[in-house]
Amino acid sequence: MARGHGPEVRRRRLASELRRLREAAELTIGEVSDRLRCSTSKVSRIETGHVGVRPQDVRAMLTLYGVGQRESDELVQLAHEARTRGWWHSYSEVFTGSFVGLEADASSLRAFQALLVPGLLQTRRYAHAVIRAMRPHAPDAEIKRRVSARMRRQRLLAEESPPSYEAVMDEAVLHRVVGGRDVMTEQLLRLREAAALPHVTLRVVPFDAGAHSGMEGPFLILGFPERADPDVVYVDSTTGGVCLEEPGEVERYSVMFDHLRYHALGHEDSTRVLDKLSGAARSR
Repeated sequence: MARGHGPEVRRRRLASELRRLREAAELTIGEVSDRLRCSTSKVSRIETGHVGVRPQDVRAMLTLYGVGQRESDELVQLAHEARTRGWWHSYSEVFTGSFVGLEADASSLRAFQALLVPGLLQTRRYAHAVIRAMRPHAPDAEIKRRVSARMRRQRLLAEESPPSYEAVMDEAVLHRVVGGRDVMTEQLLRLREAAALPHVTLRVVPFDAGAHSGMEGPFLILGFPERADPDVVYVDSTTGGVCLEEPGEVERYSVMFDHLRYHALGHEDSTRVLDKLSGAARSR
C-alpha cells in the first residue's frame, strides 16, 4: 500500500472535508445534529476524526450540505475505505487513539527522546526492560503483549518503501544502562545498524549543549505525502499520548525540532559516538 492511503489518514481527510463542507453550507454543528437527529457530540467527534463514521451518515450529511452527486460518491467511498482495519487493531488494548495508524502511513517521522531509545529502534530486551520498569505491577502477560506490539511497529522501517526517519536523542539516552550491560550493548549495536540505513538519520545532543528545547519531553512529528494531510505531532506520556493537529502547535514543535537539530551532532559524528560507546561496552 502506498504511503498516505491508510485508514487513519483517510478518516482524518474525510473529517476535514466534512467540516469544510458544513462551514461552506453555513450550518452549525447544532443545526446539523438537529436535522439529522443525532447528538452534537457525534457530529463534533466525526469532524475531528476521533470516531469512525458510517457511509450512510456521510451520505446524509452531504445531502444536507447540498453536495453534488460526484463529490458525494467520492466521499462516501472514502468513508468505506476509512473503516478498513489495520494490523494495530489487534493490539487495541495496547494502542489508544489514532497514533499508530497515522505512523504506519507517514512519509516522514521526526522523533526526539531525552531519556529512552525511540520505540522504533528498541531491541526486544531493551523494550521489555523499559516497559517492565514503567509498569512494575503489571502481569507478565501484559508486558509480553506490549513488547510484541512494539516489535510489530518496528516493521515500518523495514518496508519496501519506508518513511524517512530522523531521531534526535539526548546523550543521556546512550549512557543510561537499561536492562543491564548486555542489554545496553545490544541496544547500542542496534542503533549503529539503524544509522547505516539510507532512510534513517540519528543525531545526538551532547551533554555540553546544555539546556535545550527538548527538555519538556519526547515528541514525534509525522509528515504525510499529500498536501491535504497536514503534519501531526504526537506527544508521549506514561498514561497515553496525545495527537496535536492545530497549525500553531505543530509549528511550535517543528521549531523545537529545528533547534534540537542545530544543537545536535551531525549524523556521522553521532555514529562515531555510537561506535565509541558500543566498542567500550563490548570490551568490558
